[in-house]
Amino acid sequence: MSKKLIIAEKPSVAADIARALGGFTKHDDYFESEEFVLTSAIGHLLELACPEAYEVKRGKWSFAHLPVIPPHFDLKPIEKTESRLKLVTKLIKRKDVTGLVNACDAGREGELIFNYIAQHAKSGKPVQRLWLQSMTPAAIRDGFEQLRSNEQMLGLADAARSRSEADWMVGINGTRAMTAFNSRDGGFFLTTVGRVQTPTLSIVVEREEKIRAHRSRDYWEIHASFLAEAGEYPGKWF
Repeated sequence: MSKKLIIAEKPSVAADIARALGGFTKHDDYFESEEFVLTSAIGHLLELACPEAYEVKRGKWSFAHLPVIPPHFDLKPIEKTESRLKLVTKLIKRKDVTGLVNACDAGREGELIFNYIAQHAKSGKPVQRLWLQSMTPAAIRDGFEQLRSNEQMLGLADAARSRSEADWMVGINGTRAMTAFNSRDGGFFLTTVGRVQTPTLSIVVEREEKIRAHRSRDYWEIHASFLAEAGEYPGKWF
């Protein structure tokens, strides 16, 4: 009997889906029923990697090797979650699994997590999308009654992949450029740069500079006591 493989983003979500749909038997890191196999990632299981031909050894970074714009991006497993990736890939390749359900979080990042897994597994199996805004059992059951087609999600999938690749290029080119600049007089002074990291660091630095530049000065407040029919009360002038 053919089954669909449901891939959630987190184990807790997989457990919620199993409870909501019912009829599942728990195995080590997945659930199974007569209709579905259900498992989860643990967030991102894969990350972008530069093709080996475009890699430059650490310590040899220079402006001569910039910009790094590879013709394609490879995927590499994230070491600490590699065992989960092997499990999910094995379930995708099961002969009785004839379709996949993307049950990762509703959003761009969830789309990316699932698509990287499917790409790594070289899956050509049809995909449907579970889109949830609530994790109540009723909402989960309703979501499975209204699964979206993979074609409906292509725009979001392209946006997710584009942002991921753009982040990678900003990070690797910025980091290597700044490291090469700071190492120009000898040594190797790693200076990391990132689309989110760098502006966030700038905000923290600006705030710290304001704190250090603060100079205390005397100030006064006007307080008074007032009488009313109900008795005396304190007041402060603003």
